[in-house]
Amino acid sequence: MIIANEYADDLKKAVDVLNKGGVILYPTDTIWGLGCDATRQEAVERIFSIKKRDDSKSLIVLVNGFGMLERYVRNIPEIAYQLAEVADKPLTIIYPNGRNLAPSVCGSDGSVGIRICSEGFCNELISRFRKPVVSTSANLSDSPAPAIFSEIDKVISDSADYVVSYRQSDTTRNTPSSIIKVEDNGVIKIIRR
Repeated sequence: MIIANEYADDLKKAVDVLNKGGVILYPTDTIWGLGCDATRQEAVERIFSIKKRDDSKSLIVLVNGFGMLERYVRNIPEIAYQLAEVADKPLTIIYPNGRNLAPSVCGSDGSVGIRICSEGFCNELISRFRKPVVSTSANLSDSPAPAIFSEIDKVISDSADYVVSYRQSDTTRNTPSSIIKVEDNGVIKIIRR
């Protein structure tokens, strides 16, 4: 795949930071997010600290496809594959049994929210990093999620080890993903539309 010159340098720098256990501020397939290595507990704890967020709240993780998803979820219910394939907008699915992830990424019941990302920059970032990346809104806890880069609090941007340049001037107002919880028995529950 030929990577657009507009974000080739951003990808290299962001992957370098992720490999060192750092935190990035980056555009996702939905809104701007804070990200880190979803398998590294110290990095995940830093995200909670930056956001001033209670670490009992789980985080969303981005993967680049079903192959990566299967390495981080035990026993994926068949309905989850079907939902992910037919989704016409970004969809986060909460799976019952996360694995191989930092403990704080998962909920107290072991569940984990994962989204298969199809947006070009994010997908390439995850592919180059070869591991899932945390994606949590780039805001302080209990503050509104920023729809565009200019709405991100300076405290958040100053706390990141790397701020991606790509799409900073984009004024498209994206929204967070829909969230559906899938149980082992295939029962689904809509958490956020």
